[in-house]
Amino acid sequence: MWSNFHTHSYYCDGKGELREYLESARESGVTVLGFSSHAPVPFQCKWCMRAENFPLYLDEIESLKKVFPDIEIYKGLEIDFVPGVISPSDFAARLDFTIGSVHFVDSFDGRLWEIDNTLEVFREGLEKIFGNDIRVAVTRYLQLTREMVRMSRPDIVGHLDKIKMHNTSTVLFDESEHWYREEMDKTLGSIREAGIIIEVNTRGLYKKKSPTPYPSPWVLERIRDLAIPVMLNSDAHHPDELTSEFAPAASLLQDIGFRNLSILKGGTWRQRPFNNYGIDH
Repeated sequence: MWSNFHTHSYYCDGKGELREYLESARESGVTVLGFSSHAPVPFQCKWCMRAENFPLYLDEIESLKKVFPDIEIYKGLEIDFVPGVISPSDFAARLDFTIGSVHFVDSFDGRLWEIDNTLEVFREGLEKIFGNDIRVAVTRYLQLTREMVRMSRPDIVGHLDKIKMHNTSTVLFDESEHWYREEMDKTLGSIREAGIIIEVNTRGLYKKKSPTPYPSPWVLERIRDLAIPVMLNSDAHHPDELTSEFAPAASLLQDIGFRNLSILKGGTWRQRPFNNYGIDH
């Protein structure tokens, strides 16, 4: 059986209703499911939940627990970190878990720079904020990730190295460069110190945005050496994506040397053995 704690529904930029995700979970062997729509933000964002829908979201999840008693269901959000504006800790009290992610890095022309928008938007922000210095831009992204971890301590760090996503269409930076590995090592040190889980996110694989999961295999090797807990999530934006690329990702993790995945079970984070076919719940 599988678990998935990174899912997006019609409450944000997902394509399905919560019920549809649970029906798909039954079909695909997902017995523990966490909902994690993009949290409301105090600025214009076309892919985030609207603030007035947040109570409805929580109520609907609670009601669905009665309809799907065979699935362990948890309330969560994927929450952006923008210093002085929004943080995972802003919502934690009303949730079972939080995913902390960095999608925005500084601003230009009066708007925040979305690092996972189109390549054109990425290049525009890179030029206008950082003078086309990719090293400075990526360093800033990882600095913000460390700040989020230290200040807000989400349960899970979302798609840790997503800033690499545009390296598939054009090489913007080389992951083997010393500066990048040094910044990543500092970031992993902060995550380990905070006791936070790192998700292995398969969305880049099945959407053909990345030849590897987030984070890359060499980063996963460092995570293994630091004994940082990991979990497997698909970042699903459609009910059919709940377990997309889980089997090859699980195989990769086993080859690297991981023997357990983190799972929220009975309201407590636990480590459970896994193989290519699922987690031993």
